[in-house]
Amino acid sequence: MYTPHSKPDFTIRFWVLCVTAMDQLSLMDRQDLATLKAAWEHVVRRLSTEIPAAWLDRFIKPLQPLSYSEGIVRLGVPGRFVQEWVRERYLGTLTIMLGDELGEKIKLELQSEPQERGNFTSTAVVAPVADESHFRPYSKFSFESFVVGQSNRLAFAGAKAVASEPGLKYNPLFIYGQSGLGKTHLLHSIAREIQIKHPETQMVYVSAQQFAEEFVHALQSGRIESFRRQQRNVGIWLVDDIQFVAGKDKTQEEVFHTYNYLYSLGKQIVLTSDRAPRELHLMDERLRSRFEAGLVADIQWPDTETRCAILLGKANSENLELETSVAMYLAEHVPGNIRILEGALTKLLAQASIMDSPMNLELASMMVEQHYKAGVLNKPGFVQIVEEVSRHYKIPQDEIKGTQRNAPIVHARHIAVFLTRELTGDSWKHIGTLFGGRDHTSMMHGYQKINEMMLQDKDLRSTVKMLKRNLYPEH
Repeated sequence: MYTPHSKPDFTIRFWVLCVTAMDQLSLMDRQDLATLKAAWEHVVRRLSTEIPAAWLDRFIKPLQPLSYSEGIVRLGVPGRFVQEWVRERYLGTLTIMLGDELGEKIKLELQSEPQERGNFTSTAVVAPVADESHFRPYSKFSFESFVVGQSNRLAFAGAKAVASEPGLKYNPLFIYGQSGLGKTHLLHSIAREIQIKHPETQMVYVSAQQFAEEFVHALQSGRIESFRRQQRNVGIWLVDDIQFVAGKDKTQEEVFHTYNYLYSLGKQIVLTSDRAPRELHLMDERLRSRFEAGLVADIQWPDTETRCAILLGKANSENLELETSVAMYLAEHVPGNIRILEGALTKLLAQASIMDSPMNLELASMMVEQHYKAGVLNKPGFVQIVEEVSRHYKIPQDEIKGTQRNAPIVHARHIAVFLTRELTGDSWKHIGTLFGGRDHTSMMHGYQKINEMMLQDKDLRSTVKMLKRNLYPEH
């Protein structure tokens, strides 16, 4: 049985390890660690309403922030058993929550101090039994905490309607938009509302990447029927980032059959993506047509006032004192999506703590200058443009710059040509050279084609706008 004093020598060594690591940090490292600590405190506070108190005390609170660099977060874990328990049950949740607080997608690593022989303690878990298959939406993500503006009004209304009458209105509901604008927030809000009104409803919330990984594992381990029961014996199926199954033929086939099975029974289906169904060029046409059968709602980039309101709402939920003028300054000067914007607030809080200063305009200005100004002034080049288009359309860069003529590749190539001309202002002749020595007239044709398509296609306009913002936040 675990007791707080069962391994005093290990506990001392663990904290010495943490303190020693901090002593070796540079000033910048200390600022990053302070940011991580502030983010971790918020995560623990959020989890305190999500999981049993015994689990929180036994497995979550002992974790300690060790480092945060280049998108990699390391947490110190007191023992292999705690490490495995957290990895199996909460690694995904902690990764999402910390990324949300830090303002970027992160990779989370658990660093354990190995147990010594002779100091073994029982691995019995003193915690209430819970149904781990039952999805628990984050308490932070609710309709009440979602800031509604012109940029997301339709998606919000669709989500509310689905939560009110699942399976009867807007089935499927397909929400798309750039990462960090609130799609996951709406998914959890739907789940939360349904659990309050219909607590008996079984649901699955899964990212498309997780679906693909579990599907492959089920095939390899001979547990495919168990996997299918888990995905299909539900009243509502929530799938985040469905674009990740594009190009994965067997996984798409499984998604197709799961979708058909649930839809035929009138079960509610909600999907999110970073682009509209028609822009999922590597997705099976059968799936794309089904995604468009219900309500397709986009989330656009929020205006400055909405960004300011989001910051004030976050500060209020965290019991932080944030003046409206400071929130407006951050909304105007921090480039990027909402996740980055909220991460800026966490950085500001960390710097205020380090300098023992209030979160005022002077400190906000210094923080923006230090962490965000350089990114705004850097002008994207051809390499970054092709990389961004390649990432978005899931097409290799060599094929975008190459000579293949199938429709998805040509479309991505024309997008890259359009962005290159728009953002660099290079001559048609030079752009043709960059794209494998093509004639300048073909470059002009590609640019003009995208320009004309954007006049008629709202989704394409949204995609190009999103790519521009990713590449050059001033646009």
